Amino acid sequence: MKYVFQLMLILTISLAGELLYALLPLPVPASIYGLVILFVLLLTKRIKLEQVEETADFLMSIMPLFFIDSTVKTMNAYGLIKGRITALVLASFLSFAAVTIVTGLTAQGIIRMKKRKGKSNNEY
Repeated sequence: MKYVFQLMLILTISLAGELLYALLPLPVPASIYGLVILFVLLLTKRIKLEQVEETADFLMSIMPLFFIDSTVKTMNAYGLIKGRITALVLASFLSFAAVTIVTGLTAQGIIRMKKRKGKSNNEY
């Protein structure tokens, strides 16, 4: 029953993101709205990490399954993209590198902030 509650909580937040996407005239995907809502709720302690952690871990472990559909669609659209493969690979590599660098710098910044506040590495 605990997992059903956790999944319903995550799905409710996702629905709120979908509603914001429909209501706001901004070019922001609904999933980003949902992530921001969840982040704010976790920061403000309205939702405790334990309330969503196990189901979120499960969803993360099966995440590759969610990419099967887009991969198959890309393979089916090969005729449309075959002249642009080099550009697509380069764009993919550059975006991957940018995300990796930004993620690393953000993690380092958070670690430094926590060290300045006097927390040890064991408290993360």
